[in-house]
Amino acid sequence: MKAFREISDRILSWYARNKRDLPWRSSRNPYFVWVSEVMLQQTQVDTVIPYYNRFLRQFPTIEALAKASLQEVLKAWENMGYYARARHLHAAAQEVVKKMGGKIPNTWDELMALPGIGTYTASAILSFAFDKKFPTVDGNAQRVLCRVYAIQKPIDHS
Repeated sequence: MKAFREISDRILSWYARNKRDLPWRSSRNPYFVWVSEVMLQQTQVDTVIPYYNRFLRQFPTIEALAKASLQEVLKAWENMGYYARARHLHAAAQEVVKKMGGKIPNTWDELMALPGIGTYTASAILSFAFDKKFPTVDGNAQRVLCRVYAIQKPIDHS
């Protein structure tokens, strides 16, 4: 356990010194967190930044996103690829507005029931927006841990 604490402390210390100033890190708004997490799936951070800013100018609230036509949403997403993300985000926004009064849920089961939300996105929303402890390990964290523990074999193999 001591080794884990040392590694954790070193990683957090490195992050505090080196983190980038990214637009989604300045808010705990669950809608903003959700949009950023969906956009960051399969897309590099530098590509996401202008899309994120434009998307939130066009759809500043979950209600605005839910009211928009799918064509408007897809147009705002244009050239970022993986359009299923945009379709799911739009459908989930409509469900949140219609069934939940526009309030993004703060429970695991409710988030997981929304279209397009998987374990990583649910964990991120709960952690970053609601300050709940739902840790998850993304590909970047897996690569760091492989380096720390000198794991040579690809991590997706048993």
